[in-house]
Amino acid sequence: MSKSSEKSVLKDEKIILGIDPGTTIMGFGLIKVENKKMSFIQMNELQLTKYSDHYKKLKLIFERTIELIDNYHPDEIAIEAPFFGKNVQSMLKLGRAQGVAMAAGLSREIPITEYLPKKIKMAITGNGNASKEQVAKMLQSQLKIGKLPKNLDATDGLAAAVCHFYNSGKTEIGKSYTGWDAFVKQNPKKIR
Repeated sequence: MSKSSEKSVLKDEKIILGIDPGTTIMGFGLIKVENKKMSFIQMNELQLTKYSDHYKKLKLIFERTIELIDNYHPDEIAIEAPFFGKNVQSMLKLGRAQGVAMAAGLSREIPITEYLPKKIKMAITGNGNASKEQVAKMLQSQLKIGKLPKNLDATDGLAAAVCHFYNSGKTEIGKSYTGWDAFVKQNPKKIR
């Protein structure tokens, strides 16, 4: 195969890692995109309920994300953006979990795109207010997945990857980073 035809083959293939960050359960899923068609690679979850130390949980999220990156070599990462709730402590913990997963991707210079939960649900089901169960069933049908997991955090992670495929990396919230340099340029007030 010539180098030019090899490049065109590589250009039409990519792997997307989707992450639903959480400090109780982090869900994730991987899809392969080849010739503009997606196929299911895997989905799973990182159970963190047995750990009481919040910092240990963050370390495990970082390590698992790095492990996924090193094993599957995703070209892009799609991550569910935190939603705004009334419990400030829960939001802070969720934001930290998301930040740690993002830091893992950024450390490997993988482009990351955030998607709002409603945007993900809309991309998968056509309804931004769909239930987790409706999203999971739609993914099961679209990707020909045999049995769904007991917890739907894994399908939430997979849904982020599929949403990214459908949106070709375009988001309404406009946050996409290709590495630390891009993050610093887009967030000068966060750097001291």
